[in-house]
Amino acid sequence: MIRKIIHIDQEKCNGCGACAQACHEGAIGMVNGKATLLRDDYCDGLGDCLPACPTGAITFVEREAAAYDHQAVLEHQKQRQQPHPHAGGCPGHQLRQFHRAPEAPAAAPAPAASQLGQWPCQIKLVPTNAPYFDGAKLLIAADCTAFAYAQMHQEFMRGKITLVGCPKLDGVDYSEKLTEILRNNDIQSVTVVRMEVPCCGGLELAAKKALQQSGKFIPWQVVTISVDGRKLD
Repeated sequence: MIRKIIHIDQEKCNGCGACAQACHEGAIGMVNGKATLLRDDYCDGLGDCLPACPTGAITFVEREAAAYDHQAVLEHQKQRQQPHPHAGGCPGHQLRQFHRAPEAPAAAPAPAASQLGQWPCQIKLVPTNAPYFDGAKLLIAADCTAFAYAQMHQEFMRGKITLVGCPKLDGVDYSEKLTEILRNNDIQSVTVVRMEVPCCGGLELAAKKALQQSGKFIPWQVVTISVDGRKLD
């Protein structure tokens, strides 16, 4: 049947996951870091996901699609309520508590020095042509990584210019600004440090898009941190 249904522009999607969280029917999921309409018959066409999208990636179209199946949605919602590794909706909002074993007191260590090389460090605030970008090794990090990973300063920030952000909370697509930074400055390398949660994929996607659009060949790598503070790759 021809009916009104949502369309997700993969180019505009920044992977924040806000629409997937807003979709009560479970029609939208995150696939390879992008929001995707999983099943036509789960989409009621009411558009609760539209205002949740910060980049305007979701619109209505009229096309051939399976009819909305309310009973299938109810069954799907029941399944989602069953305990599983991502119970509680968006994995980025899932409540977890980590029980850390107390460490034995050590001889007073020398205070660790901050490795932040510039200010400001928020992607939204940093200028695109700051002098510290000249010859810089760039670190693009999700906000939470500095709290989750204990060696963030020494292992990743040392000797780099650090830019931090959260695509879900900031509600912007960073790729345009990052493209300008890479295109207009002598950047030596790019390291992206993100959390394992799906919404953090928006930061990785923005960095990759900026690297492609910059027209330059710049060595880069992506490192993922688990929510309990382990380096996954």
